[in-house]
Amino acid sequence: MSRSKVLLLTKPFDVYRSRLQANSLPSISPSPVHQVLSNLENRKQVHNKTIKLCEGVLKHKSLEWETIMRNELSGPIHHFDLVVTVGGDGTLLRASHYMDDSIPVLGVNSDPTQPEEVEEKNDEFDATRSTGYLCAATAESFEQVLTDILDNTRKPSELSRIAVTVNNRPLPTHALNDILIAHPCPAAVSRFSFRIRDSETYSTPVNSRSSGLRVCTAAGSTAAMLSAGGFPMPISSKDLQYMVREPILPGASAHLMHGSVKSSNSMHIFWSCKGYIYIDGCHAFHPVVQGDAIEVSAKAPILKVFLPSHLLCT
Repeated sequence: MSRSKVLLLTKPFDVYRSRLQANSLPSISPSPVHQVLSNLENRKQVHNKTIKLCEGVLKHKSLEWETIMRNELSGPIHHFDLVVTVGGDGTLLRASHYMDDSIPVLGVNSDPTQPEEVEEKNDEFDATRSTGYLCAATAESFEQVLTDILDNTRKPSELSRIAVTVNNRPLPTHALNDILIAHPCPAAVSRFSFRIRDSETYSTPVNSRSSGLRVCTAAGSTAAMLSAGGFPMPISSKDLQYMVREPILPGASAHLMHGSVKSSNSMHIFWSCKGYIYIDGCHAFHPVVQGDAIEVSAKAPILKVFLPSHLLCT
């Protein structure tokens, strides 16, 4: 299947420099600050090189394309046959917030973590680079993956997303990974209750004082949810997983602080303090106040994503 127009969405890569000038840093050899800055500069170079490579491949294949930085997105993505994100999972997630279920997306991990580098520098600083869990291509494999897509030998997967309504008004942004509902101050207590609704009935309400509530999709089950003690879900699952973060004295309700929401059901939350709904991280969020009624479900439009081969086997 031929693609006539491609959106190349890139991560802007700014090197976070110290307030101190490099020549004013202590002449410790090797200086940890110098090493961190050197690593960041190298990452910037690798990232920019990948962007140029992708543009070269698109030109070689005589495709029409437009390059946009992800922070320049301001409205729905239309009039493209394929979206290619160059960065990591964060760039793909950002793209998903502006996409419906009509255009597929391919993620290119522009700066994969190098195990040898991590092993060598692990005692000095965090040398991990981009995870790219949902990215099906790297600089080395982009041309072949794109060829397979254009030849229609590689098909996109349909990933579930989270729909959120506040007081019966749907939020315009759907979560591909997860949402976190919490007090704006991370040290403050979040107060809320929730119950699960199937087609006819509600479960018994669960009251919570905690650090907030996280709900994830299958795609997001290996991200923050897994780090918090959740379980990985098959990538094709349409169910959701929820976890109350750090519940205070849950008592008899402890077993209800972590569970699943079937794709046909929904989660209803009564919020009892000020807070925010954070969607796929910190860049997209919506304020909530005491008394707001929040509904969370898997009824959002799916997202078509070309996945790495190893995820297609799960």
